[in-house]
Amino acid sequence: MNFQWYPGHMTKAKRQMQEDIKLIDLVIELVDARIPLSSRNPDIDELGKNKYRLILMNKADLADKERTREWSAFFKEKGFFVVSLDARSKSGMKSITDIVMEACKEKIERDRKRGIKNRPVRAMVVGIPNVGKSTFINSYAGKACAKTGNKPGVTKGKQWIRLNKSVELLDTPGILWPKFEDQTVGLRLALIGSIKDEILNVDELAVELVKFLKAEYPGLLAQRYEVSEENDIIELIRAVAVNRKCLSKGGEPDYSKAAALIIDDFRSGKLGHITLERPEI
Repeated sequence: MNFQWYPGHMTKAKRQMQEDIKLIDLVIELVDARIPLSSRNPDIDELGKNKYRLILMNKADLADKERTREWSAFFKEKGFFVVSLDARSKSGMKSITDIVMEACKEKIERDRKRGIKNRPVRAMVVGIPNVGKSTFINSYAGKACAKTGNKPGVTKGKQWIRLNKSVELLDTPGILWPKFEDQTVGLRLALIGSIKDEILNVDELAVELVKFLKAEYPGLLAQRYEVSEENDIIELIRAVAVNRKCLSKGGEPDYSKAAALIIDDFRSGKLGHITLERPEI
């Protein structure tokens, strides 16, 4: 499979962000805790250079906790402030303002010396589609001020959100980058739902996921679906179809329905806490 999705509005959004970065003190970058590196747009580092940086590893409730600790240490070593959170349940949200203040303390101190008091920290919220930017902003602000949706591309324009006297947020649309040099990155983005399902081959996606789970999380598929992991991948998915009554009209096992079920179970966390990549230490 060849993974690519870069609709026209993303080019426009990137240009707008390059314009807006002049107004910003801090870049808050959301990544998906299940693929913390693959869900980072490489353009953001260039965009955010000379700015304070905070990485929020969202959807940490779905990720492997041990891997999340490893990734947190990895990013901190590179000079980022890092918070793991689940924006939907608001878990991990309490510490955010303190960490924003900590990240920007030099700027706040400079303002104080110039006699500028109570000028809010201005933060741009960035990230690829479907990592939960709007959900994070709504949880942080305590009200629904950014549109949310569990499909990529819901936020199309920019909006400023005044949180309190200390922090203002600029929401931005999710942007990918024009070309995935490494197709494994494209695969991981497809698995978490950051590339539109309509342009993907879900059957092949499920094969890749099953292959990964058999290697990295042995026993997990057997436990969830009561199938033997000794089977080859196609047989295993067929066995899931039989056990979960994913059948075609003629009563035959429906491979595609079973493939879609496995992908959905992974995305919703029903398969357990899974992280698809580990840091190269």
